[in-house]
Amino acid sequence: MRGNGSGALLNASQQAPGGGPGPRPSWLASTLACILIFTIVVDILGNLLVILSVYRNKKLRNAGNIFVVSLAVADLVVAVYPYPLVLTSILNDGWSLGALHCQVSGFLMGLSVIGSIFNITGIAINRYCYICHSLRYDRLCSSRNSLGCVLLIWALTLAAIAPNLRAGTLRYDPRVYSCTFAQSVSSAYTIAVVVFHFLVPMAVVLFCYLRIWVLVLRVRRRVKPDPKPRLKPQDFRNFLTMFVVFVLFAICWAPLNLIGLAVASDPAGMVPRIPEGLFVASYYMAYFNSCLNAIIYGLLNQNFRKEYRRILASLCTARLFSVESTNDDRAGRAKGKPSPLRTHHNLIKVDSV
Repeated sequence: MRGNGSGALLNASQQAPGGGPGPRPSWLASTLACILIFTIVVDILGNLLVILSVYRNKKLRNAGNIFVVSLAVADLVVAVYPYPLVLTSILNDGWSLGALHCQVSGFLMGLSVIGSIFNITGIAINRYCYICHSLRYDRLCSSRNSLGCVLLIWALTLAAIAPNLRAGTLRYDPRVYSCTFAQSVSSAYTIAVVVFHFLVPMAVVLFCYLRIWVLVLRVRRRVKPDPKPRLKPQDFRNFLTMFVVFVLFAICWAPLNLIGLAVASDPAGMVPRIPEGLFVASYYMAYFNSCLNAIIYGLLNQNFRKEYRRILASLCTARLFSVESTNDDRAGRAKGKPSPLRTHHNLIKVDSV
């Protein structure tokens, strides 16, 4: 059933401290598959809506949303390749796709999560400059500078994930049906990954958002209103949206990173003591996070919500016109007359809608 390469990867993971999974309840695989299917569908549809919204709406085409589009791309990466492979592994009760797919899947998962963390950090710094240093914002965070920062983010992401290919830390873990970062291979490397790829970026984000909250509270406590308010209601709503994105990301990814630190401190002793259910839940919480951002934008940001509706309405309208055109064509052929929708004039009308 499994190729030699995938079998070696599976054996390597089972020889790690803690070994492979023990007997599992029959409902677990179906539950994980349902969670993953939902995540994949919402991730792809939601993040495509985010990208299309920024592209179509002039109000959303600004320097700050360059980071939002980059974050959406990071979330899309896992939905189009690694997650479907994990789903296949769940359905087959094991990895049957070979070593190459395993390495590529693990690499893209790492690329996505580190890219997400760095983009969330970039968003926080951008919001901090916009709200706390508004007079210098246009110079510091122009569209050109923001695009350069996004390119730097992805360059740093590639540099951060590349060592995994040489360190041999991307392995199949049968507990989560995934080719992923093996926390027990190298304690020092695991600690470095958690500190520099999670804790430090989260500390930077927390600093930026705490400074913004301090400014928000100061503005709200003023007895005399400022004739030129430093913080407009729309700016606060935009900040609140991105703050919620950060909080949910931290909640979803913190358990897995804390488990990584615990494993790195004492691999032989800690791995058997970590309940398998907790380990699996922490992984799938992290996976689930990739579909949340688009939902948050739609719920909290009016411009995104309106553009979502426009895009969905235009898709429904296009489908409706397609159906009407087909019906009219059939009726026209039955009468021996051309359909009105096939004239040049009406084609222009349909396209304009």
